[in-house]
Amino acid sequence: MRLGMVGLGKMGGNMAQRLTRGGHELVVFDRDPEVTRAVAEASGAKAAASLQELVAALDGPRAVWVMVPAGPPTEQVLSDLADICDPGDVLIDGGNSNYNDSKRRAAELETRGLRLMDAGTSGGIWGLENGYCLMVGGAPEAAAVCEPVFRTLAPEGGYAHVGPSGSGHFAKMVHNGIEYGLLQAYAEGFEILHKSGFEYDLEGIASLWNHGSVVRSWLLELLERAYAEEGPALERIKDWVADSGEGRWTVETAMALDVPAPVITLSLLARFRSRQEQSYSAQVVAALRNQFGGHSIKTTDGAGGA
Repeated sequence: MRLGMVGLGKMGGNMAQRLTRGGHELVVFDRDPEVTRAVAEASGAKAAASLQELVAALDGPRAVWVMVPAGPPTEQVLSDLADICDPGDVLIDGGNSNYNDSKRRAAELETRGLRLMDAGTSGGIWGLENGYCLMVGGAPEAAAVCEPVFRTLAPEGGYAHVGPSGSGHFAKMVHNGIEYGLLQAYAEGFEILHKSGFEYDLEGIASLWNHGSVVRSWLLELLERAYAEEGPALERIKDWVADSGEGRWTVETAMALDVPAPVITLSLLARFRSRQEQSYSAQVVAALRNQFGGHSIKTTDGAGGA
């Protein structure tokens, strides 16, 4: 089918290539003209110089996939597209939008005759070759229109229409919350190995555990790759971990639903701790221990004392 793709970053650009390889005709646009040109050349898609040009190049009913950062960028692109699209057109938000925003946007666009699909998309930079897991929410009739695109992007069994508007991004939110816990568990386990004094070959342990172990996974394969590229000390990588929002939303939603989620919650808090050059709370704890128990402290000049 013919599809517009807006936003050609690491995922959007690779998705464009996977779709053209699958026989779809694409019109692509990115706010950076050089990125648009490069992706068009790599994928064989038609380059558009503006959203207006992209929409004009598509036959109705149109389908336009938006792959830009969540929040204001997605809000702006969807608003701009709504102003130039026609009733019956389908807009697909494949970013990591908050599911509440997706529900609101779908309702607003419906009043204008437009249909919004919220497509939770997992696969990262490996999706070009391996495919993307797609959790799609929205009206069934709109999903049916876009299903050829979804099935090309996904590996076998990797696409599902999971429910009404918002349900796709809700499923992706929980998916990413689980990811936080998995990453933290691997990180803590390998730190224990690293500091054990046994001088383990950590790349070798990761490889070993990927053969028959109950903790084997694609993430562990990627950790093995990271050790091969960076070395066991990971010296080049700063101990600063970002979060893009889904972990926070998962924890907030869990609390609203009275669901205990201690692993995901503590994994999120560990990311916050990684961003502190200095922990004021740790300073407070050290000061209090010194005050009530006379426990030793380390001072900023490197000295220690009681």
